[in-house]
Amino acid sequence: MYLVQKKIIRQIAFVPAYKPPDQKDFKKLRDFLLRHNKFLILTGAGISTESGIPDYRSEEVGLYARSNHKPIQYQEFVKYPKVRQRYWARNFVGWPRFSSIKPNATHNAIRELEKIGKVTTVVTQNVDRLHHKAGTENVIELHGTGYIVKCLYCPYEIDRFELQEILMKNNPSMHASVNMIRPDGDVDLSKEEVERFRTPLCPVCEGPLKPDIIFFGDNVPKERVEKVRKQVSASDAVFVLGSSLTVYSSYRIILQAKEENKEVAVLNIGPTRADDIVDLKISTKCGEILTDLTNTLCT
Repeated sequence: MYLVQKKIIRQIAFVPAYKPPDQKDFKKLRDFLLRHNKFLILTGAGISTESGIPDYRSEEVGLYARSNHKPIQYQEFVKYPKVRQRYWARNFVGWPRFSSIKPNATHNAIRELEKIGKVTTVVTQNVDRLHHKAGTENVIELHGTGYIVKCLYCPYEIDRFELQEILMKNNPSMHASVNMIRPDGDVDLSKEEVERFRTPLCPVCEGPLKPDIIFFGDNVPKERVEKVRKQVSASDAVFVLGSSLTVYSSYRIILQAKEENKEVAVLNIGPTRADDIVDLKISTKCGEILTDLTNTLCT
């Protein structure tokens, strides 16, 4: 039987306060999952908070609430060498911790749903590759990944782990403590630490290197948008996990699903941009309910 705690709790530093799901929530989501056979799952930063990676927008615990930090802007990164130096210095220090973070119960539950054929595609807004670590096979990284680095001027690209070795050789005296990791894997550093950092350059053309992430102000590649569009059309329903759907690249997935008369369910702590148009909204922590749901379907 599904057990319910009737209190509001916090568990992990980056997970906002939430009300645990009750029996009605469980039944609604179970019925939704039983009604459909081919799900497209859309995931956001709210599922990675359970692994210890903060999101941007959560009340009290999101990055915007905890600091005055603003995410890197694409045009600034491309235009200003000092911006690239600051980004890469912070990313270099944060990478060992960011890359070692493990998937949590939500990632594992999604993988189980994929294994039984319920999930055809996972579209993720996250750049942390935790779905890959959990073993999910069909993943579209809507906003790219921090695990690949590309040159802005030529086709050169390099694995982020390999680049870390190069950065270590070029910055042997770079040491800093990690106080708070950010959603894209960078950390706070002093001005002096940033200024002595040697920014990586392309070994082929000496152009600037950039992680394969869609920074704020940049656009998702058209071929990726089209790939997602086709997967939405091929699905029976859309299940959103841990996303506020604030950015349009994710919100338009919901708009397309509704235009195609597909049922949409959202499991997320707090409000989302699509609350007034989705068919089902449950406001609670994903890991609090998804494992039990998966076990019900897999047995």
